[in-house]
Amino acid sequence: MGQGRDGFSEAGLRRLREVLTRHVESGRIPGLVALVGRGEETHVEAIGTMRHDGGGGPMRRDTIFRMASTSKPVTMAAAMVLLDECRLRLDDPVDPWLPELADRRVLKRIDGPLDDTVPARRPITVRDLVTSTFGLGIDLTALGSPLMNAIFEGGVFSQGAKPLPEPDAWMRDLGALPLMRQPGEHWQYHLSHDVLGVLVARVTGRPFETFLRERVLEPLGMKDTGFHVPADKIDRLPPSYAPHPQTGEFTVWDEAVGGQYSAPPAFRAGGGGLVSTADDYHAYFRMLLNRGMHGTERILSRPAVELMTTNRLTPEQEAHRSALARNAVHISFGQGQQGGWGLGMAVRTYRGDYAPVGQFGWDGGTGTSAYADPENRLTGILLTQVGLSVPDPARLVHDFWTTLYQVIDD
Repeated sequence: MGQGRDGFSEAGLRRLREVLTRHVESGRIPGLVALVGRGEETHVEAIGTMRHDGGGGPMRRDTIFRMASTSKPVTMAAAMVLLDECRLRLDDPVDPWLPELADRRVLKRIDGPLDDTVPARRPITVRDLVTSTFGLGIDLTALGSPLMNAIFEGGVFSQGAKPLPEPDAWMRDLGALPLMRQPGEHWQYHLSHDVLGVLVARVTGRPFETFLRERVLEPLGMKDTGFHVPADKIDRLPPSYAPHPQTGEFTVWDEAVGGQYSAPPAFRAGGGGLVSTADDYHAYFRMLLNRGMHGTERILSRPAVELMTTNRLTPEQEAHRSALARNAVHISFGQGQQGGWGLGMAVRTYRGDYAPVGQFGWDGGTGTSAYADPENRLTGILLTQVGLSVPDPARLVHDFWTTLYQVIDD
């Protein structure tokens, strides 16, 4: 590969391969697929095996992974299509489509009892949902509080071990809970993306996955992306491991055949439900780098992409998000050094590590990472089958990004 505008340095690629191989040879990461894209150049490494005992064959470029929260940037595009077409407006209250979220009560104290509430000051809007500020979310500073317990135990959390009910039942369960914060006040993680999937389905009158597929996935050629893996592709899905936090012993969180991704789920969770491949995600992030264009076809408007990929948080909200990330270090490895949040993804607002300001993307708890960098026209995708119950996949992600930025040498 050359050293031109889009070129990769041979020495840099060698270092990238050596560092990734070292993680696999440590015995802590059974296998991985890594993709680096720049302009028209793409470089892929597939290292290790599908199973931790060496079974299931080698990792391949077309191996399918559970994307977990790396779903968020992609599923957000469905809502952006509706904003582009003026079928939704940012400051529309969501009550007409999501009556379960009308007339909210808000906890007086985030760790208080569920019935100690005040009325919400205003309705929840579309803006609150797309910016993750509608008042409910996964708050790592409030673990063990009555509301967080209710979210985890009541089947509202979409990344747990048990499948969720169909969307109307899920919305009823969510609507039975008070908000943690007033609408628009605080950035809170995850739940807003699941709500957005329901909103898209109700506005369009079609299943969320159907609309996402027709308007985003199919035009981008993302043929291996969806909310389950069909039987004729299930051999391309490795098991998902959540190693024991103390011993590091490989524990299967989800098996491929007969697992929770082997059949269409009742609830398509926009916050973390997608399966995909490195090439499919490359197509999506390259579209964002191209400001909404895929070849000659426009997927999203240029301002929609700019809205998604620039910081949307106030200084107060940004301080809260950064504090969350810095105080949960092994899970949020490096995320405390990003600062901003756009729509569905993080956006770097200052330089805290090797990546420059303006880089955007996100990570997933199953061991996935996907970011793009407009300044260097660079995309990086790293996929593995090891979850963040241990720090090893976070360290791998960190080393991937550290070496990826050494691949550019012009």
